[in-house]
This record gives sequence, C-alpha cells and structure tokens, in this order.
Amino acid sequence: MRFGFDIDDTLINLREHAFHIYNEKLHQNVSIEIFKQLKTVEIHEAFGLDKVAGGKMWASLLEEIYFTNCPPFDGAIELLNQLYRDGHEIFYITSRPKGYCTRTKQWVEEKGFPVKEENFYCGMEDHEKIHIIKELKLDYYFDDKPQVIHTLTDIPTKLFVKDQSYNQHINLPRIKNWFDFKFE
Repeated sequence: MRFGFDIDDTLINLREHAFHIYNEKLHQNVSIEIFKQLKTVEIHEAFGLDKVAGGKMWASLLEEIYFTNCPPFDGAIELLNQLYRDGHEIFYITSRPKGYCTRTKQWVEEKGFPVKEENFYCGMEDHEKIHIIKELKLDYYFDDKPQVIHTLTDIPTKLFVKDQSYNQHINLPRIKNWFDFKFE
C-alpha cells in the first residue's frame, strides 16, 4: 500500500509547540484550553495579535518553531516505522517553504520517521498537494487542513483527517491517536 502524510499538525504537534513559544516570547501565559478551542489553523488570535502581526511573528520564529523540540504525536513514529517494516511505501507531502525542505527532511529523519529521499515532497502550496497526491496514486492520505482535504474529495485515495480544533466540520474518518489507527 502507498501511504501519504502531511507533517505539520498531522504527524507532529507543530501548532501547540508554536503556541508555547509564543507564550514565552510574548511574556504571556495564555491557557492551553484557549489553544484547544481555536477554530483557525493560525494561533495569533489567542495572543491578541491581528493577522498581520501574527504573520510577522510566525515568520520571525519559523526556525525555532520548525527545528527545535517539536514533539511528534503519540504513536506517529511507531506507526510509520511499522508500516515501513511491513513493506508499505511512505510518502511525506508538506507545504513547508522550499527554503526549509532539506532541513525538514533531515529533522524528520532525526526524529525517527522512515524517510526515502524520493518519497519526500516539500515546498509546494497547500492547493498544489492534490497534484502530487494524484500522481502518486496513494491508497491512503492523512492531513489536518480543511483547505487541503476539500481539494481531495473526488479522488479514490482513502482520506483521513488528523483531529484538530479547526477541522471539526470535516466529515471523514479521524485520527485522534496514531496508536489507534488500523487500515483495511
């Protein structure tokens, strides 16, 4: 089988990691409960920032957000390694900016995810993911972002959404904990 995965907020807990960094950098103590209620991918509103200020903050912290101690979701590394050991193909499809692709691949490998060079796709916009997913003829694809999932509903790939506060309106099978995932 061919499995495709987004990375940020699907395999790793990037937004929550960034949330903690924002709290530290802004000298605030915004509750994690506020984070868990956010209805947008962006986290700036929890800190009283508008879209422009939030975008600038995110851009200024990108290195720290992407390449420090962001934790993988429970069971993600174990599941992907088991799939790989069982002979399945693993593809990573991330819309991280092109300038971060080499380091992202290296970081993912260092975390313990199984990565083959030719199966790592990075540097496209969210709306461009559909072309790669179609080309790869994936059996399964996992993502968190509504704007990505909505572009994929007319393809034969079995879609799963990584459960997040901002994607509750999507009516697809959900991954709440990677340890619980079973495929048919």
